[in-house]
Amino acid sequence: MDRTNRPNAVDDDPVDVAPDAVADELDIGSPEGTERLVRLRRLSRLLDSAVEIPGTNVRIGLDPILGLLPGVGDVTATAASAYVVAEAAALGAPRATLARMCLNLLVDALIGSVPLVGDAFDAVWRANDRNVRLLESRLSEPDRAGERRDRYVVLLLGAVVFLGVLAVSALVLVTLWWLLGAAGVLG
Repeated sequence: MDRTNRPNAVDDDPVDVAPDAVADELDIGSPEGTERLVRLRRLSRLLDSAVEIPGTNVRIGLDPILGLLPGVGDVTATAASAYVVAEAAALGAPRATLARMCLNLLVDALIGSVPLVGDAFDAVWRANDRNVRLLESRLSEPDRAGERRDRYVVLLLGAVVFLGVLAVSALVLVTLWWLLGAAGVLG
């Protein structure tokens, strides 16, 4: 669903939608579900877009800032992001959507763990904002078209990961073969 069609929605600020509009749109059926979704939006905003950098139109959150702390920062941010996925499961998101959310989180965790470059990536990727928007769109869609799209994305990314692992494995084997040949072990 296009975010611009929703009342009170602002693309950069996922918290601006009134809780009543969320309940009507998502039809999650309970005040507890609505509270959970609002809580997820707030956490997502805190992690990905809480503060505007002065003099720019760029917003960052705690995720890229925590990433500056070696080791501990990335783990803490990833744990908070995993909470978003766990709550999505509790709200009844389809399995394919949860898999796609996990892939967003995995990309964020892997690339985000690279010093400095990963922190810049975290500021742009915004996995939590992506995941909350994905959750909202899947819970609000009465048909399964969104879930089918998620399955295609999961299959495509799974194939890319498989091919990447295969390529790295082949590179390791070729390197080992070369090293063993250079050392005179292989004739």
